[in-house]
Amino acid sequence: MHIRPFTEADRPFLRTLFLTTRRHNWRWLDGDHWKLEDFDAVILGETVLVAELDGHRVGFAGLLENDNFLHSLYVDPAYQGRGVGSALLEAVQARFTSTGALKCLQMNQAAQGFYLQHGWQMIAQGDGEQGKYILMHYPLAPAPASGSETA
Repeated sequence: MHIRPFTEADRPFLRTLFLTTRRHNWRWLDGDHWKLEDFDAVILGETVLVAELDGHRVGFAGLLENDNFLHSLYVDPAYQGRGVGSALLEAVQARFTSTGALKCLQMNQAAQGFYLQHGWQMIAQGDGEQGKYILMHYPLAPAPASGSETA
């Protein structure tokens, strides 16, 4: 598994992956109006990491680094369950400088379980454009104080 920064050459493929994955995973929503170009609006201003496996793009994550906010994490349905999401999530978490945050759709039980398994905590609920969501936090362990002595 290789996690790397997004390049413009990734855009056409990731547009397709984004559309396909939403249609596959968010079946409770009406996706008839979704289009390939939705990807462009979603990642605007974000740091995007791309997962490759055996030379194939298999997922991506978009984060707002200044806010320690994971905005999106999508894995090609054909590659789900193979550690792609975990590798992307670990790469994102490694960039956090303080408590990380994300919003997960309440209806997306599989994603909630995934984040809980990786140490995220449910903090609050809210209403968004695509329905109710759960606000989740990933608390960073405090760094040891410099100069402290251990026994």
